[in-house]
Amino acid sequence: MSAGRTSEGAGCITWWGFSPAQDLLCLGESLAGPGRFEGEINVLVVGSADPRHILKTIAGLHDKQSLHIWVIENSMEVVARQLLLLYLALVPHEYMGINEKTEVFLEVFGNSEIRSQTEETLQRAASQLSLSVTETLEAARHACLNTTLLKFKERDELARIFNLWIQSSSSERPAPIRMSKVWDYRIRQHLGTRYDSRKGCFDWDLTMKLHTNGCGVINKHQYVRWREQGLAFEMREGVYQITNPTLLSTRVFNQKGDKVAVRGYWGDIVSSPYLSFGIETDDRNLLKKQNEQHIKTAQDISFANVQGLFQSLSSRRGCLTAAQSDSEAEKVSTQTEQKSVSFDDLMHLNGVFITFLPLDSLHKLPDKQKYSHYFQAIYFSASCVHQLGAVMRQIAAPDAVLVVELAKHILDLNKEQEAGFAKKVASMALEAGFEPWREGNSGDVHAVFVQQK
Repeated sequence: MSAGRTSEGAGCITWWGFSPAQDLLCLGESLAGPGRFEGEINVLVVGSADPRHILKTIAGLHDKQSLHIWVIENSMEVVARQLLLLYLALVPHEYMGINEKTEVFLEVFGNSEIRSQTEETLQRAASQLSLSVTETLEAARHACLNTTLLKFKERDELARIFNLWIQSSSSERPAPIRMSKVWDYRIRQHLGTRYDSRKGCFDWDLTMKLHTNGCGVINKHQYVRWREQGLAFEMREGVYQITNPTLLSTRVFNQKGDKVAVRGYWGDIVSSPYLSFGIETDDRNLLKKQNEQHIKTAQDISFANVQGLFQSLSSRRGCLTAAQSDSEAEKVSTQTEQKSVSFDDLMHLNGVFITFLPLDSLHKLPDKQKYSHYFQAIYFSASCVHQLGAVMRQIAAPDAVLVVELAKHILDLNKEQEAGFAKKVASMALEAGFEPWREGNSGDVHAVFVQQK
């Protein structure tokens, strides 16, 4: 159990995942050999909250493979953030050097407060995204940012969210939300009477939970800073004091029989955004220790992993900009400064498509012949696993792989609850027509299932 009130730490909206980025196709090929996926591969991603699995899966594609990822989330605020992070990932390096792009991406992804330069980039991106969702086009403006299948009211909601981001620091808006205030409110709500000894609570959650669960690379100083202020990534000298509007959402409370909507920070304040990109790496040098202490931190690993994913995107683009430095990019960026990168300017990835489906679409997919036995790989997050059910039998392709995020890094749960969650997932998967690929163990972050024979 984390050092705080049960269920409050993870929040009620999932801004980032509770597991590392996973190549969803790599699992399938390891199960049945390299010839498993041919032609266009269709992958369904339910509730991933961020694009880590999407980027990692694209990076693992072979040259001749074609990939279509279909995304379902449980709130439009999360969809808006997914679109923004994908937009940033697709900005060509001639417009933004790869180091700067990586820093901006991580800042928007995991920081409660951002720098003024990042705010400008965010607002220009939001402006382009708002235009794209309000245009009544049958065809998507960009193959990797396809929102044409969303309902009209969902697209209107996206436009409203993007406009909130654009106007977040406008002097015309009454009483803008101060992130430092709403973040501190969440800490007080979570810790209650233990607030005054919060440093000890933070240390307990880090050493007794995250470190013992294999996340030893998360640095104490950086983790405590994030727990205190919501700042996970400080990679440049600068002032991080502008509220990150993408991490604000509305939560409805019951007060004396009336429903009251309160805008604030309602996401994770315990597990950290380091889990998505910062605790696993193929580069063993990043995991080296000296005197039993990690030399590199989860921030360093996050930066290296995200930068590597961006380089893979560029190579998929079929051009030679992957290794372009920030100084080289400055030649272009000085000419395009203060100019939005339009959808036409974004990288177009060969054979890659990303489509966002309506929030309530999962149980309606079998009603359309198109999706009959359609998806070769299906992913469910821990926060959306309640939607896993018999519908999978109708939409999963023969020999499909099912990957489900487990509760290993959800700190509000104790070991018994974590094991109970894994058992419940296995039961639901069985009902959906899937059986475990191999016998799971308590250290698993994901459970992998294959169709029953």
